[in-house]
Amino acid sequence: MIDLTLDMTQYDCPFIDTTDDHPVSFTAMQWDFNNRSQELETRMLVEAPDRSTLDDGLHALADHDHMHTLELLSKRGDRAQVKTTIGETQAMATVREYDAYITGPFHIEDGSETWHVGVDDGGLADDFLAELERHNEFGIDSRRTYELGELFDLLRNAGPAISLLEGCRNLSTVERETLSTAVEAGYFNSPRDANLSTLAAEFDISKTAVSKNLRRSQQKLLENVIRAMADLE
Repeated sequence: MIDLTLDMTQYDCPFIDTTDDHPVSFTAMQWDFNNRSQELETRMLVEAPDRSTLDDGLHALADHDHMHTLELLSKRGDRAQVKTTIGETQAMATVREYDAYITGPFHIEDGSETWHVGVDDGGLADDFLAELERHNEFGIDSRRTYELGELFDLLRNAGPAISLLEGCRNLSTVERETLSTAVEAGYFNSPRDANLSTLAAEFDISKTAVSKNLRRSQQKLLENVIRAMADLE
């Protein structure tokens, strides 16, 4: 299996057009292509900096020429869940034509869309990309070949992978920045290339404060790492 991560710009996608004009983002929870109506049905999570921006983005999406239906399922603050139907885009038609398949959720923001697409062999992947390029712009963020054993390993260990993701997401912005800076500066090297004084100067805070931020970030991550290791197949 060839797994492709693409940074896509479709010219006939209402979600991309909306994020081009409004600071909102869309992440697909579920999608399905209806062969009878030739429509793509999706459930999307919508995020914005604030409620007013969210409302503006949803109104713009509902009014888009390529949007067939939009149903608001829930909304709280600056987030919403919607159910939508749109006509088949050129890129999605190419996916179906080359017997490719979606391997991960779509994420759409700032006028482009992250796609995760699987193709069964390398030759077909090259043909698929060549056809896709005729009507769309895209960059290849990654291209990886998975052997059968790796695929089974990924499927069996989805739970531990989610635990690791949760650990990363639980970090505050300060904790994430402190930990990243510590790694990049060599704080964890042996011998160390940086110490608490180095990190404190970087963030213009006391050594005690930077130590607390570092310990909290490590604790949050390690709790989920231990949970993931316990669940590994």
